[in-house]
Amino acid sequence: MYKKELTYYFSSPIAYIVVGLYLLAVSLFLWVIPGQWNVIDSGYAQVDGLFQLSPWLMILLCPALTMRLFAEERQSGIWDLIRTKPVSLWRIVLGKWAAAWTLVLIGLLPCFVHYFIVAQMAEPVGNLDSGAFLGSMLGLVMMSGCFLALGVFAATWSKSQIVCFILGALLCFVAYWVFLQEHYNSISRGVLDLRDVFFFVLTTLLSLILATFTIDRLTKK
Repeated sequence: MYKKELTYYFSSPIAYIVVGLYLLAVSLFLWVIPGQWNVIDSGYAQVDGLFQLSPWLMILLCPALTMRLFAEERQSGIWDLIRTKPVSLWRIVLGKWAAAWTLVLIGLLPCFVHYFIVAQMAEPVGNLDSGAFLGSMLGLVMMSGCFLALGVFAATWSKSQIVCFILGALLCFVAYWVFLQEHYNSISRGVLDLRDVFFFVLTTLLSLILATFTIDRLTKK
Protein backbone atom coordinates (compact mmCIF):
# COMPACT_ATOMS: atom_id res chain seq x y z
CA MET A 1 0.00 0.00 0.00
CA TYR A 2 2.87 2.36 0.83
CA LYS A 3 4.53 1.79 -2.55
CA LYS A 4 1.19 2.08 -4.37
CA GLU A 5 0.36 5.45 -2.81
CA LEU A 6 3.87 6.85 -3.19
CA THR A 7 3.92 5.82 -6.85
CA TYR A 8 0.55 7.48 -7.36
CA TYR A 9 1.75 10.76 -5.84
CA PHE A 10 4.76 10.99 -8.13
CA SER A 11 2.90 9.83 -11.23
CA SER A 12 0.26 12.54 -10.86
CA PRO A 13 0.44 16.33 -10.60
CA ILE A 14 -0.68 16.26 -6.94
CA ALA A 15 2.78 15.84 -5.41
CA TYR A 16 4.41 18.47 -7.60
CA ILE A 17 1.60 21.00 -7.15
CA VAL A 18 1.37 20.70 -3.35
CA VAL A 19 5.12 20.61 -2.70
CA GLY A 20 5.72 23.32 -5.29
CA LEU A 21 3.11 25.62 -3.76
CA TYR A 22 4.58 25.14 -0.30
CA LEU A 23 8.15 25.88 -1.40
CA LEU A 24 7.04 28.84 -3.52
CA ALA A 25 4.99 30.37 -0.71
CA VAL A 26 7.81 29.95 1.83
CA SER A 27 10.37 31.48 -0.54
CA LEU A 28 8.16 34.45 -1.37
CA PHE A 29 7.39 35.26 2.25
CA LEU A 30 11.01 34.84 3.36
CA TRP A 31 12.68 36.83 0.58
CA VAL A 32 10.21 38.83 -1.53
CA ILE A 33 7.03 39.83 0.30
CA PRO A 34 7.68 42.53 2.95
CA GLY A 35 6.48 41.68 6.43
CA GLN A 36 7.25 39.96 9.69
CA TRP A 37 8.52 36.78 8.01
CA ASN A 38 10.89 38.51 5.58
CA VAL A 39 14.55 37.72 6.43
CA ILE A 40 15.95 40.96 5.00
CA ASP A 41 13.35 43.15 6.73
CA SER A 42 14.06 41.55 10.10
CA GLY A 43 17.72 42.58 10.01
CA TYR A 44 18.76 39.38 11.79
CA ALA A 45 20.39 36.17 10.56
CA GLN A 46 17.49 33.88 11.36
CA VAL A 47 14.87 31.84 9.54
CA ASP A 48 12.17 31.98 12.21
CA GLY A 49 9.68 33.02 9.55
CA LEU A 50 9.98 29.59 7.92
CA PHE A 51 8.76 27.87 11.07
CA GLN A 52 6.13 30.47 11.93
CA LEU A 53 4.62 30.31 8.45
CA SER A 54 4.88 26.57 7.72
CA PRO A 55 2.20 25.35 10.19
CA TRP A 56 -0.43 27.61 8.61
CA LEU A 57 0.49 26.44 5.13
CA MET A 58 0.41 22.80 6.20
CA ILE A 59 -3.06 23.20 7.66
CA LEU A 60 -4.20 23.48 4.03
CA LEU A 61 -1.58 21.42 2.21
CA CYS A 62 -1.71 18.26 4.35
CA PRO A 63 -5.48 17.75 3.93
CA ALA A 64 -4.99 18.37 0.20
CA LEU A 65 -2.69 15.34 0.12
CA THR A 66 -4.97 13.08 2.15
CA MET A 67 -8.43 14.02 0.87
CA ARG A 68 -8.37 11.43 -1.94
CA LEU A 69 -6.89 8.51 0.01
CA PHE A 70 -10.22 6.75 0.54
CA ALA A 71 -12.79 8.85 -1.33
CA GLU A 72 -11.39 8.00 -4.76
CA GLU A 73 -11.29 4.26 -4.09
CA ARG A 74 -14.74 4.19 -2.49
CA GLN A 75 -16.28 6.06 -5.43
CA SER A 76 -14.69 3.80 -8.06
CA GLY A 77 -15.38 0.56 -6.21
CA ILE A 78 -11.67 -0.30 -5.94
CA TRP A 79 -11.95 -0.18 -2.15
CA ASP A 80 -14.06 -3.36 -2.15
CA LEU A 81 -11.30 -5.12 -4.09
CA ILE A 82 -8.62 -3.86 -1.71
CA ARG A 83 -10.56 -5.15 1.29
CA THR A 84 -10.56 -8.68 -0.17
CA LYS A 85 -6.76 -8.83 -0.06
CA PRO A 86 -5.04 -10.46 2.95
CA VAL A 87 -3.90 -7.13 4.38
CA SER A 88 -5.19 -5.73 7.65
CA LEU A 89 -7.10 -2.45 7.59
CA TRP A 90 -4.56 -0.96 10.02
CA ARG A 91 -1.70 -1.67 7.59
CA ILE A 92 -3.67 -0.07 4.75
CA VAL A 93 -4.27 3.11 6.77
CA LEU A 94 -0.68 3.18 8.00
CA GLY A 95 0.70 2.68 4.48
CA LYS A 96 -1.38 5.52 3.07
CA TRP A 97 -0.33 7.86 5.88
CA ALA A 98 3.35 6.90 5.58
CA ALA A 99 3.34 7.56 1.83
CA ALA A 100 1.88 11.05 2.34
CA TRP A 101 4.37 11.76 5.15
CA THR A 102 7.28 10.65 2.96
CA LEU A 103 6.18 13.15 0.33
CA VAL A 104 6.03 15.96 2.92
CA LEU A 105 9.48 15.06 4.26
CA ILE A 106 10.90 15.21 0.74
CA GLY A 107 9.25 18.61 0.33
CA LEU A 108 10.90 19.87 3.53
CA LEU A 109 14.44 19.03 2.37
CA PRO A 110 14.79 22.12 0.10
CA CYS A 111 14.06 24.30 3.17
CA PHE A 112 17.64 23.67 4.28
CA VAL A 113 18.67 25.92 1.39
CA HIS A 114 17.24 28.90 3.29
CA TYR A 115 19.34 27.95 6.32
CA PHE A 116 22.57 27.85 4.32
CA ILE A 117 21.78 31.14 2.54
CA VAL A 118 21.12 32.95 5.82
CA ALA A 119 24.24 31.37 7.37
CA GLN A 120 26.31 32.87 4.55
CA MET A 121 24.70 36.27 5.11
CA ALA A 122 25.45 36.26 8.85
CA GLU A 123 28.36 38.18 10.36
CA PRO A 124 30.55 36.29 10.96
CA VAL A 125 29.62 33.69 8.36
CA GLY A 126 27.85 30.73 9.95
CA ASN A 127 26.73 32.68 13.02
CA LEU A 128 23.31 31.04 13.13
CA ASP A 129 21.57 29.12 15.90
CA SER A 130 21.79 25.62 14.44
CA GLY A 131 20.19 24.03 17.51
CA ALA A 132 17.07 26.15 17.22
CA PHE A 133 16.86 25.46 13.48
CA LEU A 134 17.17 21.68 13.88
CA GLY A 135 14.72 21.72 16.79
CA SER A 136 12.22 23.70 14.76
CA MET A 137 12.67 21.35 11.81
CA LEU A 138 12.07 18.34 14.06
CA GLY A 139 8.93 20.01 15.38
CA LEU A 140 7.77 20.67 11.82
CA VAL A 141 8.40 17.04 10.85
CA MET A 142 6.37 15.71 13.78
CA MET A 143 3.60 18.26 13.33
CA SER A 144 3.26 17.40 9.63
CA GLY A 145 2.85 13.75 10.66
CA CYS A 146 0.06 14.82 13.04
CA PHE A 147 -1.68 16.94 10.41
CA LEU A 148 -1.53 14.10 7.88
CA ALA A 149 -2.93 11.63 10.43
CA LEU A 150 -5.80 14.04 11.12
CA GLY A 151 -6.26 14.39 7.37
CA VAL A 152 -6.40 10.61 6.98
CA PHE A 153 -9.01 10.48 9.73
CA ALA A 154 -11.09 13.15 7.98
CA ALA A 155 -10.69 11.31 4.67
CA THR A 156 -12.63 8.34 6.05
CA TRP A 157 -15.77 10.38 6.69
CA SER A 158 -17.00 10.99 3.15
CA LYS A 159 -16.77 9.87 -0.47
CA SER A 160 -16.45 13.52 -1.50
CA GLN A 161 -12.86 14.77 -1.72
CA ILE A 162 -13.96 18.37 -1.17
CA VAL A 163 -15.77 17.44 2.03
CA CYS A 164 -12.73 15.47 3.20
CA PHE A 165 -10.46 18.44 2.49
CA ILE A 166 -12.66 20.90 4.39
CA LEU A 167 -13.04 18.57 7.37
CA GLY A 168 -9.30 17.84 7.39
CA ALA A 169 -8.38 21.52 7.28
CA LEU A 170 -10.81 22.29 10.12
CA LEU A 171 -9.42 19.45 12.24
CA CYS A 172 -5.83 20.58 11.65
CA PHE A 173 -6.67 24.21 12.42
CA VAL A 174 -8.48 23.41 15.67
CA ALA A 175 -5.80 20.94 16.77
CA TYR A 176 -3.01 23.44 16.09
CA TRP A 177 -4.79 26.38 17.69
CA VAL A 178 -5.91 24.49 20.80
CA PHE A 179 -2.97 22.26 21.74
CA LEU A 180 -0.39 21.46 19.04
CA GLN A 181 0.98 24.99 18.82
CA GLU A 182 2.23 24.95 22.40
CA HIS A 183 4.22 21.74 21.91
CA TYR A 184 5.51 22.87 18.53
CA ASN A 185 6.78 26.15 19.97
CA SER A 186 8.42 24.27 22.83
CA ILE A 187 10.42 22.06 20.47
CA SER A 188 11.24 25.07 18.26
CA ARG A 189 13.23 26.62 21.09
CA GLY A 190 15.89 23.98 20.50
CA VAL A 191 15.20 22.06 23.71
CA LEU A 192 14.00 18.51 23.10
CA ASP A 193 11.43 17.58 25.73
CA LEU A 194 10.28 13.96 25.54
CA ARG A 195 6.84 15.05 26.73
CA ASP A 196 6.38 17.10 23.55
CA VAL A 197 7.59 14.22 21.38
CA PHE A 198 5.26 11.80 23.20
CA PHE A 199 2.32 14.16 22.67
CA PHE A 200 2.89 14.35 18.90
CA VAL A 201 3.34 10.58 18.62
CA LEU A 202 0.23 9.92 20.73
CA THR A 203 -1.90 12.35 18.69
CA THR A 204 -0.74 10.76 15.44
CA LEU A 205 -1.39 7.20 16.60
CA LEU A 206 -4.80 8.09 18.02
CA SER A 207 -5.83 9.76 14.75
CA LEU A 208 -4.75 6.72 12.72
CA ILE A 209 -6.55 4.33 15.07
CA LEU A 210 -9.73 6.40 14.78
CA ALA A 211 -9.33 6.43 11.00
CA THR A 212 -9.04 2.63 10.97
CA PHE A 213 -12.12 2.24 13.15
CA THR A 214 -14.16 4.73 11.09
CA ILE A 215 -13.38 3.30 7.66
CA ASP A 216 -14.08 -0.21 8.94
CA ARG A 217 -17.45 0.81 10.33
CA LEU A 218 -18.47 2.75 7.22
CA THR A 219 -17.51 0.04 4.73
CA LYS A 220 -19.54 -2.53 6.66
CA LYS A 221 -22.75 -0.54 6.24
